Amino acid sequence: MLYTTENKVSSAEKAVVLDGMIMTTDSPTEAGSKMLGGYVSLFEAEAVTRLKGAGFEIGGKADVGEFAFDLLGESSANGANLEDGTLVYAASEAVKKGDAAAALSLDVNGAPRRGAAQTGLVNIKPTYGTVSRYGTVPVACSGETVSVTAATADKAFEVLCAIVGHDDKDGTSLPEADCEKLKAGEGKAVKKVALAKGMTEKADGEVKAKIDRFCQCLEKAGVEVCEIDDGILMASRVAWNILMSAELCNNVSRYDGVKYGYRAQNFNGIDELYTNSRTEAFGELLKTAILFGSETLSTENYMKVYDKALRIRRVICEEFGKLFKDFDAVLMPACSKMSYGVAEIEENKFLAFEENLYTAPASVTGLPAVTADGVQIVGAAFSEKALLDLVKLYEKEGK
Repeated sequence: MLYTTENKVSSAEKAVVLDGMIMTTDSPTEAGSKMLGGYVSLFEAEAVTRLKGAGFEIGGKADVGEFAFDLLGESSANGANLEDGTLVYAASEAVKKGDAAAALSLDVNGAPRRGAAQTGLVNIKPTYGTVSRYGTVPVACSGETVSVTAATADKAFEVLCAIVGHDDKDGTSLPEADCEKLKAGEGKAVKKVALAKGMTEKADGEVKAKIDRFCQCLEKAGVEVCEIDDGILMASRVAWNILMSAELCNNVSRYDGVKYGYRAQNFNGIDELYTNSRTEAFGELLKTAILFGSETLSTENYMKVYDKALRIRRVICEEFGKLFKDFDAVLMPACSKMSYGVAEIEENKFLAFEENLYTAPASVTGLPAVTADGVQIVGAAFSEKALLDLVKLYEKEGK
């Protein structure tokens, strides 16, 4: 099942679909995993509370891949979401088909951005810390962010503003004054854009054509577009895969078959209970990431792998800082192609760790990223409104 819409709402314009990583008290939050099958939270996410306070209604839940770090949901315990042999992202489909005005997703490894890019929708991954992560299933806490997908830039910004704000319950939440910068659109207008040359060259012809069209639209509006060497930015992929797997390994250690979640029926002793429960409930991709994360955090590899990834993260942040002295935003693909077939996933089950070449720069730095129709724009902190204004130019020209 792609998504449920059994919740009664007054109109689709007020309906927001949540992905399976966002906790609610009236429907299961399963994170796409057998481990959390049927789990219903005792409290709801802060983002959900704020949505309701702003007059929006919860229209249902969308399926995700196991703990939301895969490509487009293919690792879900419920099976891959397919339409005509093509992998689809459930939350984006709910918006595309008009069952909801917007979708809220936890962006762990770029799946919401890829989903929006491939369905002609708009996704905004906001500045890290501006939207509370309280009440979301933790995976990679240093980079995951609640994002918004909608049909238009205006609707995406409207929903985003409803959930932005400081939250004492989230230790990574930014001060209210910073959150207000986002809502007020204080970021300067984008007049000069850097085009990530290396990433664009690695994308297929269809994506390149969309990048070219977007650039032409910007130049027509008086925005200067210049190619840059993005070699340092491309190092984000390796750094994020290391950090994400390490954090994921720690975060899923809580699922042991004792307190809540799936429990194996056959075991002899506490150690076997842990082992059997996790072996039976976790999928192949998650187990692989856990093993990689454990190895990364081992005494032997901590400094030469994990610590080095942290250093690379700092270098990438500094590189963006240098770019933003000369440019107002960086333009890059959101994915290498506009669709993924079943055969590709079966042939390479770890494709998500390669495709995040395009989404990792914004994840590892916590910078805002707006995605539309295969194109992704990354800006300085709190520049969401300015980035969305570029998409509005594109919308006027017709995608």
